[in-house]
Amino acid sequence: MTASSPTPELFRRVLGTFATGITVITAECTPGEVHGMTANSFTSVSLDPPLVLVCVDQNARLLSYLKTERRFGVSILRDSQQRLSEFFAEPQQDPADYPRLGIRFLWTDTGIPLLEDALGHLACNVVAQYMAGDHTIFIGEVEALEICDGQPLLYCRRQYGRFQA
Repeated sequence: MTASSPTPELFRRVLGTFATGITVITAECTPGEVHGMTANSFTSVSLDPPLVLVCVDQNARLLSYLKTERRFGVSILRDSQQRLSEFFAEPQQDPADYPRLGIRFLWTDTGIPLLEDALGHLACNVVAQYMAGDHTIFIGEVEALEICDGQPLLYCRRQYGRFQA
């Protein structure tokens, strides 16, 4: 193996070979209004207590909402939800597009928004945050969760895919 020095482009390409699921992280931005962000930098941290982490770019609009609200939803996308992933990957989102795209939200009893019809849901409270390079890592303690039937939307090498058993 001939190792190369890491450049941002090579780092992105190498990490792009790691297949991931796709989530949409949601937070209330003003009363009753939601902002979401597509994220594949999401993982479990601990089973007891149940903790997850999500990484948010310093320039992402969602960052200020997570710092202020200290709560967020995680919706794990199913294989039929590629359009939602693409929509929430855009920095500017127009809620007027929600009906056209079939975007509807569920709200937990504690006021955390989640995407309706996702493969899985986690409602989280921020328990820690850490600056790391050009991102902030948020650790969330899961207060509620749900799993639904279906298959996950996958992403690898800048392409969407589906799980094949």
